[in-house]
Amino acid sequence: MTTPLLSLTWTDHVTGRQGFLVVDRLVRGVASGGLRMRPGCTLDEVAGLARGMTMKEALHYDPAARYVPLGGAKGGIDCDPRDPEAYGLLVRYLRAVRPYVESCWTTGEDLGLSQDLVDRAAAEAGLVSSIQAVYPLLDDESAARRRLADAFAVEVDGIGLDELAGGCGVAESALTALDAARVPYPGTRVAVQGLGTMGGATARFLTRAGLTVVAVADIKGTIFNPAGLDVEALLTARDAHGTVDRSALRRADRELPGEAWLSLDAEVLVPAAVSYAIDTGNQERIRARWIVEAANMPVLPAAEALLAARGVTVLPDVVVNSGTNAWWWWTLFGDIGSDADGAFTHIRRSMRALVEQLLARAEADGTSPRAAAHALVADRLPVIAERFGQYR
Repeated sequence: MTTPLLSLTWTDHVTGRQGFLVVDRLVRGVASGGLRMRPGCTLDEVAGLARGMTMKEALHYDPAARYVPLGGAKGGIDCDPRDPEAYGLLVRYLRAVRPYVESCWTTGEDLGLSQDLVDRAAAEAGLVSSIQAVYPLLDDESAARRRLADAFAVEVDGIGLDELAGGCGVAESALTALDAARVPYPGTRVAVQGLGTMGGATARFLTRAGLTVVAVADIKGTIFNPAGLDVEALLTARDAHGTVDRSALRRADRELPGEAWLSLDAEVLVPAAVSYAIDTGNQERIRARWIVEAANMPVLPAAEALLAARGVTVLPDVVVNSGTNAWWWWTLFGDIGSDADGAFTHIRRSMRALVEQLLARAEADGTSPRAAAHALVADRLPVIAERFGQYR
């Protein structure tokens, strides 16, 4: 793995807590990657996520598109987002890294932080926008910003388009894998860890495609119903952190321990919450055929090797959850408009093509989907560097 272009650790003078920023690579002088907040966040974690963003950007490179992928970066803050001091800490962090946000790092919501919260804190920190570094690359900045703002104002059945875009991509990745294996959607069971932005949207799209979501895990435990959960009711009953109000459960819904989602009878597991959720210890409990990584880095490498030996396929995060980032840029650069139907059509088409290419490369090379993703990135990064120059 290459050394990142920039790596820094910031210590808050008020709380003593730390924040991190890693810029893995620049393309046209800009890098893209969200800002997360979670207790225990580390510099190594943020560096891995930044490298993942470089890969996500490269995987969506289309020389004919108006959106040209950026470099990869990531920010992280070691704090529980529910902590009363969290918002003030977020503002001070953004104020400290303001020169990077202004010049080269475009950021937004990630684990523990909503886009609304990032936007509010960015304004308080004196920033024009959390993505202002990309503005000089736009043909018509005012039209592009208006288009993105319009897209963020769109709601579909009570959920914002910005929240649904990533889940649409995750769901399409899972459906593409099922289609490749000729597995019908009806009767295919799904367990989802996390009912936040990504997990909630994924559960909705998979349910509407005909799959059965039998389990959802949140911070309070696992909600299980072998006949299928009422996903829409659970989405309505969740709070801002994805925790479901148990009073909304039906009589047949059961409450199980937090890690029960791993070992339930389900063909598809969707870890959509924290990193490092599946390790060498708990992987042996998994009975699913596919793990679809909606979260960033949820399966540890050693666990993935053991799962592969048992015939469990892991669809990697750098592909599966890349739809959110790509949707932002497709909209901003003008490859799509601000309407939901156009967005979903473009996301589905792009993600299906990417996953099909991934699976074909893995089969041809005799490797895992993750190794195939790395191979695709290795093919594309030199092409991007040749076209736009090398910033390393």
